[in-house]
Amino acid sequence: MAELLKGKEVASSIKDTMRRDIEALAKEGKVPTLGIVRLGDNPGDISYERSIIKNCDNIGIKSKVFEKDLDIKTEELVELIEELNDNKEISGILVFRPLPKHIDEEAVRDAISPSKDVDCMHPLNLEKIFEGNMDGFAPCTPKAAMEILKFYGIPLEGKNVVVINRSMVVGKPLTMMLLNENATVTICHSRTQNLDEITRNADVVVVALGKAKFFDEKYFNEKSIVIDVGVSLDENGKLSGDADFDKTEPLVDKITPVPGGVGAVTTSILLSQVVLACKNM
Repeated sequence: MAELLKGKEVASSIKDTMRRDIEALAKEGKVPTLGIVRLGDNPGDISYERSIIKNCDNIGIKSKVFEKDLDIKTEELVELIEELNDNKEISGILVFRPLPKHIDEEAVRDAISPSKDVDCMHPLNLEKIFEGNMDGFAPCTPKAAMEILKFYGIPLEGKNVVVINRSMVVGKPLTMMLLNENATVTICHSRTQNLDEITRNADVVVVALGKAKFFDEKYFNEKSIVIDVGVSLDENGKLSGDADFDKTEPLVDKITPVPGGVGAVTTSILLSQVVLACKNM
């Protein structure tokens, strides 16, 4: 049986650090505050919003929701973001995505002040990561994957790591983070040929295709460390990762469960970046 790399313990460690930082900020008269921008009343967005607010309350971070109609114009949304940029009470800004199709997402992304961009949308913050500067804000999901590897003491230097995702949200920034730890990284995707041969020869495999139970035991070996970023519904409507857990867990060395793995750490990463933004104000 594999060792389960559970996210709860990692999140708890991040929260402990945050609590100490928030106490220190309070002595300076500072309170980390997250500004949440939500368009419309999508049930998924509202559920995510409630989860974030609950986590904020538990850790001592304030949150303010700015709800706007779905038919808001790009110019109006940009104007709201600029107001939040100038609002000294707001430490970080989170814009729920995906945005409606009529919104110019590039204009919105560029409007967010890099110093308040806790979800790492602004190109300047992404650019820092690609330059090897890991001290600022990072996309939360790849940063969560890295925190899990770090927390469980999994060495990366000189190791072969396969990342099955090439997006700017997960795969590409995660690759830069891994390279910064001197790992040897291979990026794969849905059209990669002989994918199972590539993953079987890796030390660490990060699966993030978004296809429930796609990766079975033929993709791994008994020494594989599997970081499962995928979150989908399987054929029975149950939450599942990209790895077929029942088939891979008995074989591999270590694996993150879904739910309870990378996703459990992601919100803590977001909030830690709100605290960082407040420290830098």
